[in-house]
Amino acid sequence: MRWPFPLYLNIRQKVLVALTLCILAIGSIGMMSFHNLQAIEVKHHILEVADDLGNVILEIRRYEKNYLLYGSPEDLKETHNYIEQAREVLNSISDEESNLRAAPLMGRLRTELGTYQELLDQLTVAGSQEKLPPGGGLLEQTRESGKTLVNLSQELRALEHHRILYLLNTLKAQLLSSLAIILLLGLSLVSVVANKIVRPLRIIENTTLRIAEGDFRPIPVLDTRDETQRVVEALNRMVSELEKRRSQLVQAEKLSSLGILSSGVAHQLNNPLNNISTSCQILLEELDEADKDFARRMLTNVEQEVRRARDIVRGLLEFSRVKEFCLAPASLSQVVDRSVKLISSQVPPGIEILTDIPDNLVLQLDFQHMQQVFLNLIMNAIQAIENPPGQILLRAEIDTTGEAPMAIVQVKDTGGGIRREHVRHIFDPFFTTKEVGTGTGLGLSIVYGIIQKHNGSISVDSREGEGTCFTMRLPLPTPQS
Repeated sequence: MRWPFPLYLNIRQKVLVALTLCILAIGSIGMMSFHNLQAIEVKHHILEVADDLGNVILEIRRYEKNYLLYGSPEDLKETHNYIEQAREVLNSISDEESNLRAAPLMGRLRTELGTYQELLDQLTVAGSQEKLPPGGGLLEQTRESGKTLVNLSQELRALEHHRILYLLNTLKAQLLSSLAIILLLGLSLVSVVANKIVRPLRIIENTTLRIAEGDFRPIPVLDTRDETQRVVEALNRMVSELEKRRSQLVQAEKLSSLGILSSGVAHQLNNPLNNISTSCQILLEELDEADKDFARRMLTNVEQEVRRARDIVRGLLEFSRVKEFCLAPASLSQVVDRSVKLISSQVPPGIEILTDIPDNLVLQLDFQHMQQVFLNLIMNAIQAIENPPGQILLRAEIDTTGEAPMAIVQVKDTGGGIRREHVRHIFDPFFTTKEVGTGTGLGLSIVYGIIQKHNGSISVDSREGEGTCFTMRLPLPTPQS
């Protein structure tokens, strides 16, 4: 039978329902078992009564035989005493008799005891105390009544013994059933806890670790209509907001880098502007006397310097432009060369920047974002070399030892290195070893995120006093089929 409408329960309700079912099942089974134990206790008591009654009836028969053989009044008296004792034994369970299946049998025992006593009384009146009459119907009736009493007592004992065995078997079946029911309910509860609590929590835990590593992919939302669905939806909203905030932080860090680069760019523009100014002054002074070849050389020089200035400004504008992340084939050497040109004016005297990048190394890159990676790493290397002279090396090679070929790109400096306790936090957002007001702690975190978006990885190896080496592993483009 299916419900006419979908029944959705949240996790608390599911756990509460499962616990309630377990409690009800355990309580019901416990009550039935307790009832059976009480019944066994009653049956055991009645079995003891049946044993006592059987022993009393055997004593009655023994004294009956003695009386019939010897006619002793003492034997007759003992017979009557045991008959009264048998009645007392039966009366001891009269309160429980109405609820017993043996009630009709016990009623027959009472009736037969009365009949037996009447027959004994008749024998007493008919015979003499010295000698009983031999044979006769009365004697046979007395003996038959005694046999009936014995048979009824044995039947009562057998009936109660059978009832005890039946109740014990029923109790064992109930206990086995209870174990099976509790096991099923326990497995159901474990399944609910595992699928509705533990599994979503593990997914959320793995997702938070993935977010901490810069991977902002959303989690698939299952239509469970419970707390886990709401938590996953909230987590996806958080991931979306974090992605937006990270983009804003990337742009903010880019603007911060632009502020640092702007003074250097201004210095770089001075040289072509001075050359243009000098060429124009010479041409103006020699305008009346200069020949066409001289004028052409001066104007060509001006054009070259204008192009040089244009390239400087274009590089700065392309770096500052807001652009969506997009991977495309790009020459790694061009990215590195342009980054080095942008930051060259910020390099203090005594610090040398060397590059060793194969010209034919083409990767799937976002040119602008990867340029920001190199600018941040070079700037950090410059700041790490507090006491020039020093050297910064940018090199790349292809690694074919793994399952898939990778490009290994390194940025290595000869600075003071990073303290061991700081290395594991170096890519954490807002972590910085610089003085307050001199760094935001976002540069390396942004670098980590950009490398992750390139499906690559970045690690750091640093020793105090020996320098630092950042190693990036970027996948090589696969050949198109």
